[in-house]
Amino acid sequence: MFNFMNRKPEPSSREENDAAMVRAEAPEELMRRRTRKRSIIPNEYYELKTRIHDRLIDLIDLSLLDSLDVNVLKVQIRKLVERILLEEENQIPLNLNERDHLFREIQDEVFGFGPLEPFLQDPTVSDILVNTYRQIYVERFGKLELTEARFKDDGHLRKIIDKIVSAVGRRIDESSPMVDARLPDGSRVNAIIPPLSLGGPALSIRRFSRDPLEMGDLITLNTLTPEIGEVLKAIIKARLNVLISGGTGSGKTTLLNVLSRFIPEEERIVTIEDAAELQLKQTHLVRLETRPPNIEGKGEVTQRELVKNTLRMRPDRIIVGEVRGQEAFDMLQAMNTGHDGSLTTIHANSPRDALMRLETMVAMAGLEIPGDFLRRYIASAINIVGQLSRLADGSRKLVSLQEITGMEGSMVTMQEIFTFEQTGIDAEGKVKGRFKACGIRPKFVEKLDAMSIALPKGIFDPRRVNDI
Repeated sequence: MFNFMNRKPEPSSREENDAAMVRAEAPEELMRRRTRKRSIIPNEYYELKTRIHDRLIDLIDLSLLDSLDVNVLKVQIRKLVERILLEEENQIPLNLNERDHLFREIQDEVFGFGPLEPFLQDPTVSDILVNTYRQIYVERFGKLELTEARFKDDGHLRKIIDKIVSAVGRRIDESSPMVDARLPDGSRVNAIIPPLSLGGPALSIRRFSRDPLEMGDLITLNTLTPEIGEVLKAIIKARLNVLISGGTGSGKTTLLNVLSRFIPEEERIVTIEDAAELQLKQTHLVRLETRPPNIEGKGEVTQRELVKNTLRMRPDRIIVGEVRGQEAFDMLQAMNTGHDGSLTTIHANSPRDALMRLETMVAMAGLEIPGDFLRRYIASAINIVGQLSRLADGSRKLVSLQEITGMEGSMVTMQEIFTFEQTGIDAEGKVKGRFKACGIRPKFVEKLDAMSIALPKGIFDPRRVNDI
């Protein structure tokens, strides 16, 4: 598929889509588009748009697109579209609004990702889910809604998928029918096609912001409290190893990005990801990304191989976007061999489940390690586990912050420092609850004191309750 221009979609938050309301309201045009009802466009319209698009490809010199100003190109393309419309033998009568709509959609096909482009430009959209070419869902403020947008057919959707994945050097075909990729703004993309997807190609886009959330944004959004923020900041400065646990869309990557802000600028950071999506702002940074096998099934580079290579790169901090397999063992080794201050995320429903998953992943590496020894290894490697949850109203909360204190028999012992208790749901469907300290003075406070990292007095007092 041709690659026209390098225009990047406008930024949007992925994990905490409410942040659009924190920073700025959506443009009026976007709000009108969201609320305005349009009649269903007949198939003839899609046929017309396809014919115009094909004719444009014949008329324009694709090699010059990257060197010309995009505004000049838009004017020229509009003139060409008007000329093509006049040449149409079976003209479809279009009023002025319909013509403007057609021009915008043609421009989206040429410069962007077709029917997806309006949603990529909408800062209130956090997820775009294409089930079939006829059905596109988006998530706004934690709620999914069906849109009136659609693709012409499966072939049209495949072209857009090819355009996305080819831009990052990946491919999707019958021999490799699923792929992870990313958009120019860093948003995560997953695509799957037949024969694995029975109803036709499917596409999932998890949005990311070019201007990521900061700790203040998470506090404003009630994801955590100022007291929890102070403790997390101290944890990163003290080089404690942190495991962020949570379900899909709970905000793990967002919190990982926020915590990375507190890593000193002079420290060398190496990140390891399947599809690059972390948005670190430090300059002393090396980003690594896995590589899928080629068409002959060779050349694959896994996260485990990248973690092993990272140990030879003299990193001060290692950040693994998500542990999901055999690389868990090498990550634990790094944490236990002087690479303290490492960060990673894991899919799990509770801190205890997160440790069980880690144990299972290490077993996947095929190493004959006794269970008790492995649990001791995990307990000595990881200091802090933060549990994130996405609640019924779509909001994200840090529902538990726990410290691993060691072993008791064959069990890893943990103590909860902060917790979130849900107390109900108000008339508008918003979750009500409270953050509170559990009244425990963590063991890591001794390390903070040794490093002259001060915390506010009474921060662990259980009488300090933050109601939301």
